[in-house]
Amino acid sequence: MTMLKVGDKVPEFQGVDQDNNTVSYQDYVGEKLIVFFYPKASTPGCINEACDLRDNEAALRTKGYKLVGVSADSITRQKKFADKYELPFPLLADENREIIEAFGVWGPKKFMGKEFDGIHRTTFIINEEGIITSVIEKVKTKEHANQILEK
Repeated sequence: MTMLKVGDKVPEFQGVDQDNNTVSYQDYVGEKLIVFFYPKASTPGCINEACDLRDNEAALRTKGYKLVGVSADSITRQKKFADKYELPFPLLADENREIIEAFGVWGPKKFMGKEFDGIHRTTFIINEEGIITSVIEKVKTKEHANQILEK
């Protein structure tokens, strides 16, 4: 797995969100963007992370950030997740893992003694020029907004 790092240019990406809208990096050119990858919609850690970002969205927007979430879930699953938790940002359904692999966050993981391939919970902070200024690999799901705001 070759993950993007600080100083790298963000890859062009495009996906479909929970409302069937096409979302691409081009929609955010010239803006600060947070792209957060999470393993599976509606699971405990992902709920904590998404709700923490939701609850702190105003503070993030005050700093000029826009948010986009990405997982390999279906549009239907993303829609249920977004609706149930009133998430105000796009959640891309990257079922074919094109965006996930472009950012390099797919790879071997361990959980409860089992090894498998999956999404590494990772957040990329991108500046107005499209350059990655920070990568958060050790996401604290209940304090994720603070991790971003401290960068």
